[in-house]
Amino acid sequence: MVACFLDRFVSLNIKSDMRLHSLKPVYLRRVCALFFHLAFLISSAGVAASDEDVVPEKHVIEGKVVPPEIATSEWLTSTRILVNGGEQLGFLRSDGSFSVHNLAPGSYVVEVANPDHVYEPVRVDINSKGKFRARRVNYIQSNLIQTVAYPLKLKSRGPFQYFQVRETWRITDFLLNPMVLMMVVPLLLIMVLPKLMNAADPETQREMNQMQMPKYDMPELSEMMTTLFTGGNKRQQQAKTTRVAKKR
Repeated sequence: MVACFLDRFVSLNIKSDMRLHSLKPVYLRRVCALFFHLAFLISSAGVAASDEDVVPEKHVIEGKVVPPEIATSEWLTSTRILVNGGEQLGFLRSDGSFSVHNLAPGSYVVEVANPDHVYEPVRVDINSKGKFRARRVNYIQSNLIQTVAYPLKLKSRGPFQYFQVRETWRITDFLLNPMVLMMVVPLLLIMVLPKLMNAADPETQREMNQMQMPKYDMPELSEMMTTLFTGGNKRQQQAKTTRVAKKR
């Protein structure tokens, strides 16, 4: 029996070798290329599976939005949490808390978007060890760091002012008018300063008199005008009388 089995096995091997030798070289090349392609696909699938096994650690930003004093029923549904301008989106729960998932280590700007109220944005830094640090956003002085407690607690700064309030007339606008000040201030000085001088002590009055400029002996304006106009007529009359005397 064993001898018969060996004879059949040898005969089959001889037939297979004859078939392989009968195949053309082109078919052999195609078969080799197919085997290489299958081996490459199997190796790439193994690498992809190993990459999927190493998943980077994700983090969650948590916090709470304090509702305003006058909060409507639509406040909860119209409020959104924006991370980096909308790259990640969060919603509020019934108690005002929120959580944004699937965040890799990095720096994120968390904003509260509400059409009726203004909220201050906060920057949250997450390091590779999973530690959180929250600070206020300051685009003008970026070096100035003001830390904020974490988990976040965001409060409203006030309602949005979409329209400018119309200015009304006030009495202060009239009193602070430059023309009114030019008229009223000198009048007050004229009325108040003499009373202050009279109410002062005699010694202070003496000192003030000494500090004043000395008075020069200047003629009055009326005398100057009379001498100016009358003096010229007298000289003309004197000249006429001298001429008449010479003729005689």
